[in-house]
Amino acid sequence: MGRSNSTTSRSVPVVLLCLGALLLGNVVIYFYLDSLQQSGDGDPHLTPHGACPPRHFRMANMRNCSPWLECPQVRTEVRKLKMIGQGAVKQVFLSEWKGHKVALSKLSSPEYQEDFLHGLSMLQALQGPHVVVLVGLCSEDHTLVTEYHPLGSLLNLVAVLAQERHRVRDTWQTRLRLALDYVSILHYLHTSPAGTRVMCDSNDLVKTLSQFLLTSDFHLVVNDLDALPEVGAPAGSLVRCGHRELTGEFVAPEQLWPHGDGQPFADELMPGYDEKTDIWKIPDVTSFLMGRVAGGDVVHFHLFQINGECKRRDPHLRPSAMDVLSVYRSVYATMMRDSPGPGASRDML
Repeated sequence: MGRSNSTTSRSVPVVLLCLGALLLGNVVIYFYLDSLQQSGDGDPHLTPHGACPPRHFRMANMRNCSPWLECPQVRTEVRKLKMIGQGAVKQVFLSEWKGHKVALSKLSSPEYQEDFLHGLSMLQALQGPHVVVLVGLCSEDHTLVTEYHPLGSLLNLVAVLAQERHRVRDTWQTRLRLALDYVSILHYLHTSPAGTRVMCDSNDLVKTLSQFLLTSDFHLVVNDLDALPEVGAPAGSLVRCGHRELTGEFVAPEQLWPHGDGQPFADELMPGYDEKTDIWKIPDVTSFLMGRVAGGDVVHFHLFQINGECKRRDPHLRPSAMDVLSVYRSVYATMMRDSPGPGASRDML
């Protein structure tokens, strides 16, 4: 009888010790995840070039930072391999620099020189975790070099996730993280070191998706910055995306010609608008990103209210990108806690 009481008395502190250790472990995990959300503007991923000094770069497979390549290096050290893309403004070539794959972009036509130089200036001014790494530039030759991402633009998402080696990634966790990246990029552009910038190359879903690159670890960086007008420069001014009439349901209502069919479109009569046009498009981009993946319906349910607020016709009533981002983060954290799928905890940490 005495031996039983002695055993019981010894086991109680052991149980309490285990419970205390478990509680302490949960507290540590909580504060770690909280610090991840708050650091780096809450980005779920860290990018290698973020720690480099100004006018330096470091790609994913580089150990040290290197100064931006200038005209002599771009001309002699960057070797073009093949063309991988062409738009109105740029031709893009898969190229090689000292064993590293890079993307070399050249001006397609003198007609778009102003757009090209604007995009180049934005790449220089906005370097950071949300923007493709600038490797080098040569303004004289209208050439720039950026990090190469083999998965290509966000337009390729469905095809990439359908590949055998990437199917394990086709989860609501991956897709919602991409939506988080997208909204994080908008927040960065709206509060950037170069002022409040509006994504004007986003007049339809396809054009919008083409502005972003899918990284090998399934995150997003913005790549095409050729049309980023600034709200409030000069003070109080608004922007207009191009000089032609915009149509369709993807663009925000304030981007549509307000005078009806009875009056022909005239650019000088078109009212300006601000960054809330980007907010209007968030639900449509998120819908594409989520696709029809298992668990996606639950994500849509949780995002229903904030996405509805993004679609308010009065732009002043729409939330900011930061407001949307806060809700998206909260939904991600809640769903991860309630139903962490295979590997979800590993990806979160």
